Amino acid sequence: MRLLLFLTLALATAGMAQNNDPFPAPPNQKGLQVQMVEDAIALGIHHAAINVNLTAVLASTSGVPAREYFWNEKYLEALDRQIKPLSDKGMVVYAILIAYPSKNPAIDEVVLHPGHRKDHKFTVGAVNTESGFFSSVMNVLAERWSGAHAGQHGRVWGWIVGNEVNSHFMWNNMGSVPLETAARDYEKAVRQAHGAIRRESQNARVYLSFDHHWSIGMHNVSPQEAVPGRDFLDTFARVARERGDFDWHVAWHPYPEDLGNPRAWADKHVTHADDTVKVTFKNLDVLPAHLAKTELLYQGKPRRIILSEQGFHTLATPEGQPLQAAAYAYAWEKIQRLPTVDAFIYHRHVDHSQEGGVRFGLWTNKPGSIADPDKPKLIYDLFKKAGSAEWRNAADAFLPVAGLKRWE
Repeated sequence: MRLLLFLTLALATAGMAQNNDPFPAPPNQKGLQVQMVEDAIALGIHHAAINVNLTAVLASTSGVPAREYFWNEKYLEALDRQIKPLSDKGMVVYAILIAYPSKNPAIDEVVLHPGHRKDHKFTVGAVNTESGFFSSVMNVLAERWSGAHAGQHGRVWGWIVGNEVNSHFMWNNMGSVPLETAARDYEKAVRQAHGAIRRESQNARVYLSFDHHWSIGMHNVSPQEAVPGRDFLDTFARVARERGDFDWHVAWHPYPEDLGNPRAWADKHVTHADDTVKVTFKNLDVLPAHLAKTELLYQGKPRRIILSEQGFHTLATPEGQPLQAAAYAYAWEKIQRLPTVDAFIYHRHVDHSQEGGVRFGLWTNKPGSIADPDKPKLIYDLFKKAGSAEWRNAADAFLPVAGLKRWE
């Protein structure tokens, strides 16, 4: 009887602590990976993505076997200052959970996947699901930003686990492993994140992150390093069903097939068939069509889609800025015809000098700087009008640039 009473009280307490608000329904999909909060608000976005560096969240650890984690409160407060102004304005905020190597061996040991390649430079690691760190940090972050009292720090509604995980040697580094291993390890991470989030929020969402490769993997690497996004997605879904399905969703990056060419409408090697090599804006309909397959539904409904990272390069020619703006108009018109696409989160806010020579920003960067804003580009005004009554005339002005008569 005492045990039953204890369990009843515990469940009641958990129910009181959980946030039960429904997932928001913004008026449109306009979003941005935010660098300048006030400018993002002025642009009228409804979706915002913020990177969360998991190694920076961990201040230190007491070590094995009695591992205790000490959180970097200054870093968490800095993230609060990004998240809260956006969520207070009613924006849907998405946290991109990124495990950047810290170069601190003690921290990297517990945060980064034990298989990560230690003898090569890499940008993003997969998370360590065996050390206990990831489930612990997700409990902290979910309670802080998705729980019943998240208003104090800002609210996160979407949680994107990792980055472009089908390229698992470069962008979600767990070492050189086959598809089955990569998908199973990632499924553990997503499940741990989902469990922590669901304890705090009944309706916040967790997302899988993919690049634009579909029936092929990244070029010039082995299948032990990168795999087709479709195969990774299907394998993840099968593993999740085997272990007990849950409500995961998809964060896709439909960059043009050539990141240096903004002409999204001119991709030459993509089709609308399920065996297309890549899924870009030109054939974005392939992704929701695939997710509509019976075995990929959850409780009879298709998974939701967000476009969490994609931009259009500004060529260093007189036509560079008009082409970038035309590409945004083309992409915006495309997603209006795809009802399961909830967000189009543009990347970048400001050009970044260390991004491989591409200039995706709504702003140019100051000469000599990495990403200090200089001047807004032509795309800036068009982006601001997306979703407004001014959109039609503004977008249609770029039809000749795209060589199109109608966006349809």
